[in-house]
Amino acid sequence: MTTIADPSWAIQQLDSFIALTDLVPHPSGRAGRQHVGSKDQLNAQAVVVERIFLHLDPQWHDQLEMSRNPDQAWNGHRTIAIRARTTILKDEEIREKLGDNAPQISASSLHPWAWEGARSLWQSGHFREAVTAAARKINAETQNKIKDRARSETPLFQDALSVNAPAVGHPRLHVVPDDGSATFKSMQRGVMAFAEGCFAAIRNPNSHAANLPELTEHEGLEQLAAFSQLARWIDGASVKTAP
Repeated sequence: MTTIADPSWAIQQLDSFIALTDLVPHPSGRAGRQHVGSKDQLNAQAVVVERIFLHLDPQWHDQLEMSRNPDQAWNGHRTIAIRARTTILKDEEIREKLGDNAPQISASSLHPWAWEGARSLWQSGHFREAVTAAARKINAETQNKIKDRARSETPLFQDALSVNAPAVGHPRLHVVPDDGSATFKSMQRGVMAFAEGCFAAIRNPNSHAANLPELTEHEGLEQLAAFSQLARWIDGASVKTAP
């Protein structure tokens, strides 16, 4: 389950929707029952709860059962809302009781370059494309930081993270201060290799993924987290230019 940033708010929204979908006798006295909320009220609240459903499960719509009774058209949404409410309330308890109370990571807590690049595609369940979009965003931000449009992706990071002194047209990004130590060289080489791995093993296959199955949300989050770490190193690095 994707972490909810404000569970109390989400539960309040779900409760409001569930209350609106309660069934009451028709005010006209005819047979049958109808939702207590008006059409406008239900449509408005559905906009909110559907975003909660999507956050919890991008494939939530596959579980939706449509009612043949137009007076009870929101029964399917009501069922999913009740399940969503229970999921939010009981998730921590279930993980604790089943021995799986491990730390969780939320995509929205990742570095902004990674998450903002991926957000719209991620929220629609296109996890592989979302990771690719995050990679493009990080590449662009790195180019902006060192004002280098001549190189991109692997060549960009290889040149920017070189341990060689900066030269004209070749600014460097120092992840840690260059104090002449082995640590400086190790960090530069390590981050460079990490960047190469991210683009060679994640971004490139994802961008040619016509025949690849969609990533699961968890797989996508792992890949997005890798680019988030790269983004933090690059964002925090100092720019060194030729004298």
